[in-house]
Amino acid sequence: MSTTPIRVLVVDDQRMLRESFAVLLNAQPDLEVVAEAANGEEAVRQARDLRPDVVLMDVRMPVLDGLEATRRILAHAPGTKVLVLTTFDDDEYVHEAIRAGANGFLLKDSSAHQLADAIRTTVTGGAVLAPSVTKRLMEDFSQRSAPPGAPSGRLAALTNQEIKVLGLVARGLSNAEIAVHLTVAEQTVKTHVSRILMKLNLRDRTQAAVLAYETGLITPGR
Repeated sequence: MSTTPIRVLVVDDQRMLRESFAVLLNAQPDLEVVAEAANGEEAVRQARDLRPDVVLMDVRMPVLDGLEATRRILAHAPGTKVLVLTTFDDDEYVHEAIRAGANGFLLKDSSAHQLADAIRTTVTGGAVLAPSVTKRLMEDFSQRSAPPGAPSGRLAALTNQEIKVLGLVARGLSNAEIAVHLTVAEQTVKTHVSRILMKLNLRDRTQAAVLAYETGLITPGR
């Protein structure tokens, strides 16, 4: 029985990188690169015309950068997921990309396996936060957050169990891993995550993880 492949738009101003990503992704039976774009303006146009499932978005590009392109794409195609491709020097851009609605970020030197898995995770609503750059990003959030343990108005609507789940989501645990940690059914965790997103008016797990750091629920190293 055949399944519809995940449709991907690759956006990067370096042709060699675009073509390399396309070759790697097209080699996966469940992934299909439907188009490539060399700048944000092209990406917005391609996304509007093709409605890909996932956009692999570079940040630093001519004509229109990845931040504004992300905002425009999600404004016209909210069902499309945006996975930001970054380098170690792009932390401030990644912060703004998540603010713009991006579903996560991944290092450009990730392996083909990591890249493919990240796309699959993004499509299913999971958070993709590259550990190598998350530390500095989250330190920035925590410096502007409430003191650890302090109550936050935004978290007041959550139950104690939901707060525990939010903290584990912020640490990058999957639903299955959270279920084991809390000794509950995985479906129960899924329900908790859905309620957390609804109560806090968040798009996905990535924004939930960011909020956990911003409110002081989690701090780097804890």
